[in-house]
Amino acid sequence: MQLNIAKEVSALRRLTAKQLRERYAEVFGDATRANNKVWLIKRIAWRLQARAEGDLSQRARRRALELADDANLRLSPPRDATGLAETDHASTEMLPFKVDGRLPPAGSVITRRYKGEDLQVKVRAEGFEFEGQVYRSLSAVAKAITGQHCNGFSFFRIGSEVAR
Repeated sequence: MQLNIAKEVSALRRLTAKQLRERYAEVFGDATRANNKVWLIKRIAWRLQARAEGDLSQRARRRALELADDANLRLSPPRDATGLAETDHASTEMLPFKVDGRLPPAGSVITRRYKGEDLQVKVRAEGFEFEGQVYRSLSAVAKAITGQHCNGFSFFRIGSEVAR
């Protein structure tokens, strides 16, 4: 009797997860706790096809066992899962803040005319102040003004030799 895999898979798709687990136990001779229907269908279909068309040859099985025997398989994680010794700890030092060379010094005011208004942004040591609110970057200020993300340096025309 020839097995029609497409027909079998179609029939498997109509089964519930419980029915698929029962079918899995019939086909494999071992119960499963899996509830993933897609996985169960694939495994059952594979097994049915292997039975109908032939499984791995004994030579292929022996070779797979040889390869698995030679492999350095770890059954449990290493005791020190992080890779650091007990005395070594990752450093949590703050990196120094590097100011972009294109920016004017703290206390300066950047002015830009936008939609008929003169906008002024004060450069501060910890960010940029615009209309009483402090932002972490010029891009954040530009987004607050335009409502969309754009490069702060481009918006305020900083660092470009060509005047727009």
